[in-house]
Amino acid sequence: MPWAGARQAALIRVVDLRAMSDPVMKGDDPRYLGIAPYLYYTDATEAVEWLTRVLGFTEKVRYVDAAGEVFQATLSAGGSDIHLAGVGDEYWPAKGVDGPVGQLNVVYVDDVDVQYERVSEAVGETVEVSRPQDQPYGARLFTVQDIGGNSWTFWQHISDTAELPAGWRQIRSGDSDSASTADSADSADTAASADGADGVGSDTTDTAPGTPAPASES
Repeated sequence: MPWAGARQAALIRVVDLRAMSDPVMKGDDPRYLGIAPYLYYTDATEAVEWLTRVLGFTEKVRYVDAAGEVFQATLSAGGSDIHLAGVGDEYWPAKGVDGPVGQLNVVYVDDVDVQYERVSEAVGETVEVSRPQDQPYGARLFTVQDIGGNSWTFWQHISDTAELPAGWRQIRSGDSDSASTADSADSADTAASADGADGVGSDTTDTAPGTPAPASES
């Protein structure tokens, strides 16, 4: 069921937000200027090469050791920064895991099919790439895992309507508790509204509450 993932406590890490003021903040409270992932890789030099070549990110700066190996770097996608660090071979085993867990990086694009073709051509048969699929929450997307085990979902907004399952309802901040209930997918005009994405790494979409983590094609 497309919404099954909504019941899981999956963390979706969005690549960046446009500089904004939180309406809740008052007086001298600071403004949010954005958010960016800080990702760990066993081999950061290899990660920089892969992320720029395969996903099309742009390298902004790298910090290297005496041997020329990257220990930190900053890339960009659209107007968003992506920070990464090299942690060596023992980092993940020491934590009892094989690699990154519990997070997903979402990158907003204006043409997800073109991005899919680019990624698929770059990786060939070496990496599994899920095909773009339309989702019931107004997005068309695909997911790929990079060489460090970090997952990237490329997301194109295609509809302002989300198809809520029977019995579900949308409640926005400030709404009264009388929000209408969606009795069926056909009555899903109670949909969440999403801001159109205008490029890689644009600001977040406003989807229905409990939006599931995008699932790879089975």
